[in-house]
Amino acid sequence: MNRQIARLALVGLALLAALIVGTTYWQTWATAGLADRQDNEIARVAQFSIKRGLIRAADGTILATNRRKRVGGQTLYFRRYPTGGLFAHIVGYSTQSRSRSGLESSENDFLTGSNTNLKSIVDKTIAQLSGATIKGNDLWLTLRPAAQRVAMAQLAGKCGAAVALDPRTGAVLAMASQPTFDPNLVESNFASISHIQGACRGSAPLLNRATDGLFVPGSSFKVVTTAAALDSGRYVIGSRFVDRGYCIEYGQKVKNFADQGRVEVFGSVDFLQAFEHSINAVFCQIGQAIGPTSILNASKRFGFYKDPPLETPSSERSPSGLYDQHSRLFDPGRPDQVDVGRLAFGQGPATAHPLVTPLQMAMVAAGVANSGVVMRPYVVGRVTAPGGSVIARTKPHKYKRAMNTTTAHDINQMMQAVVTGGTGTAAQIPGIRVAGKTGSGEQSGQPNPNTTWFIAFAPADSPRVAVAVVLQNQTGAGGTTAAPIAKAIMEALLAGRSNP
Repeated sequence: MNRQIARLALVGLALLAALIVGTTYWQTWATAGLADRQDNEIARVAQFSIKRGLIRAADGTILATNRRKRVGGQTLYFRRYPTGGLFAHIVGYSTQSRSRSGLESSENDFLTGSNTNLKSIVDKTIAQLSGATIKGNDLWLTLRPAAQRVAMAQLAGKCGAAVALDPRTGAVLAMASQPTFDPNLVESNFASISHIQGACRGSAPLLNRATDGLFVPGSSFKVVTTAAALDSGRYVIGSRFVDRGYCIEYGQKVKNFADQGRVEVFGSVDFLQAFEHSINAVFCQIGQAIGPTSILNASKRFGFYKDPPLETPSSERSPSGLYDQHSRLFDPGRPDQVDVGRLAFGQGPATAHPLVTPLQMAMVAAGVANSGVVMRPYVVGRVTAPGGSVIARTKPHKYKRAMNTTTAHDINQMMQAVVTGGTGTAAQIPGIRVAGKTGSGEQSGQPNPNTTWFIAFAPADSPRVAVAVVLQNQTGAGGTTAAPIAKAIMEALLAGRSNP
């Protein structure tokens, strides 16, 4: 009798092992093929018989949950998003008719329990054998709801985006894009989303401007140029220049930014003053001296020319860099293919003009804040199984060494000067030292409307927050339009810095 029981047990274990191996095959090696078969109705229906894992913010706020519905004798689970459009671009949506986007797409394996973690496979297999509901794993994001609400409220009625990072770890603390959309309407009333009108041409509410929007950086790019100049050894923070209000590039005058219609002339200045007052003519001279290769190599050390690393789908992230007139990423092979004088202050002709994402510019600010080291950004902090055990946790790690420590220290000082007495005074926070850089990118060579920027970090002496804000279709400059928004976001995060 004992021998028969033993044989039955062995047979049972063998069958269970075979089922696990088979499940692993279909979930791991064969999953891509199944995913490509959009006509696979059985697979689509089966997805909704799974109780997808929750998506939570850092404080536990539920961003994505399920509603149970009986359909044709089956219990199916459809997504519901309690916070509406507040986190829509990063969380995304999961629907029957319009597939998935955001983390709902890229983290689908975790959310449906189809990841290759052994515990998930065993739990899912046992659930299938017993006829119980298959439950997915929960995602815990690094996003802070209080700061996210501030960012979205500050951007409301505008076309723009904001990203806030912890420069020490790379954790994404806030990621806002406006106009936004309600993911609860994607399945039932998509037309209402497609007709959203924002404050800019082609408002595109489904576009995550924070990671996939490309914008002229204007003078915010001077941080990159300054890193290249100081690292080259040709300049120091006290190097002197003469500003005549313009420099000559290809036989034409390249003038300083015309704030309120008047081109300023500063005369004799040092490097810190040129940065503090964002003097285009001086940066034009610097660009001509160090050349485009030096500047572009410096940009690559921050992460330019690569999709910014994040857990969202690659189709929802764009690389920063030079773009040509056909909107193609352009890495020039010869110096004469670049207008280096304009590149140095974040502008350029249609044939080779810089375009950047807010995420990339937040990484630039974070690199300076973190003594020259850019940490890999991430938004999924951990993944927990249905029982609450942690099955995956993101460990912060270095992404790029953007500059040496001395250069980072000097740029920190220069960015502080921008806020204390330069173009970014609107970002001042009482009792906290803020470092920042303004930017106003001209569109198609026209002075208006501008794309305005502010990138910053705080506290400057012990940075905990790095932020980038961009606004489209602005008649003002970055210091008056984007800087106050960055200030509000930093204040929200620093006020709650002891929170998870």
